[in-house]
Amino acid sequence: MRTIRVVTCCALVIASTLLMPVNAQVPDLIRIDAPGASFTLPRGINSEGDIVGFYGVGTATHGFLLHEGTFTDIDIAGASATRPRGINPQGDIVGFYVASGVTHGFLLHEGTVTTIDVPAASSTQPFGINPRGDIVGFYFAGGTFHGFLLHEGALTSIDFPGASSTLAGGINSRGDVIGQYTAGGITHGYLRDKDGTFTIIDVPGASATVPLGINPRGDIVGRYVAGGITHGFLRDKDGTFTTIDVPGATATEALGINPQGDIVGQYTTGGINHGFLLR
Repeated sequence: MRTIRVVTCCALVIASTLLMPVNAQVPDLIRIDAPGASFTLPRGINSEGDIVGFYGVGTATHGFLLHEGTFTDIDIAGASATRPRGINPQGDIVGFYVASGVTHGFLLHEGTVTTIDVPAASSTQPFGINPRGDIVGFYFAGGTFHGFLLHEGALTSIDFPGASSTLAGGINSRGDVIGQYTAGGITHGYLRDKDGTFTIIDVPGASATVPLGINPRGDIVGRYVAGGITHGFLRDKDGTFTTIDVPGATATEALGINPQGDIVGQYTTGGINHGFLLR
């Protein structure tokens, strides 16, 4: 290792951007902080360079779209928290929101919000969307977490064989799905190809591996834990792992990757979570 229900459209509020180099020695590593936020967590990036995620102000959590240096708030009407997680090249955004204590998924398409709730689930959380509009995520039902794939209105559950829980975190244009599963109390990553075949993804020496983003080439990003420290990682299409650590950070997570290989994520320093863009 190289070290479906339509609700009122969200409110759109333009805000100024705060983008700056994280470290002068790493000029392509850019910090992302929403104005006035106590934390900023970018979660997805598309081929156009548009970034989605969420940030906190006081006790409120707001979603955001960062386009050409400008933040736009994404707040689902009536929600106490809105958390976008993925964006495709067409600008469709998926994520989840909390209303009256219940977590619902959503799709934001051309200004219209559609709620996504898996039947009989107490919580539904979409995490990724590809250019075809296929959506992946996870839901909680029957006392455990299950991954799901939503394709042309048809829902398919994703459960890693023998796992006590399975979560799906991202999907690329080929239909390859990445995520995590728990077995024997250990968290492992997985790749499920378009034919439904699973491959285990474990960073060497890690106590937990969580893939969170995948691009069309098959490059995968995520986080892993080793020695009690959280690091980001990139696993290229050939299976080679590279660790991603922001200089001076106590924890780093890589959360999304686009076709060009640009990576977004978060890091912690001084007890504060900041977003980053690694070009």
